[in-house]
Amino acid sequence: QVQLVESGGGLVQPGGSLRLSCAASRSIVNMGWYRQAPGKERELVGVIANGDITNYADSVKGRFTISRDNAKNTMYLQMNSLKPEDTAVYYCNAGIQLGAQYYSYWGQGTQVTVSS
Repeated sequence: QVQLVESGGGLVQPGGSLRLSCAASRSIVNMGWYRQAPGKERELVGVIANGDITNYADSVKGRFTISRDNAKNTMYLQMNSLKPEDTAVYYCNAGIQLGAQYYSYWGQGTQVTVSS
């Protein structure tokens, strides 16, 4: 079992920045950030995998950066140049492959609101 705890959400003006954190209960290689806006499906923001290789949705490329601190089992999402359309609940995800089984874990989510 894996526990994920997000933090760092809040209200920010357009053009501002926020950094989200996701603290995991153990070391995990494959992690990612998703978001869900009201009335919309959950969508991928970006992922970080082995070797700290990252990949991002087109909508956030050049503005968002995923990183992690392995010593703290914590992943971060640095969000810059925020836009109102970035408003959503942001979720941390972790995936573990055990043989033929893939296990996916989710955090509780943290609200990000971009508004003037």
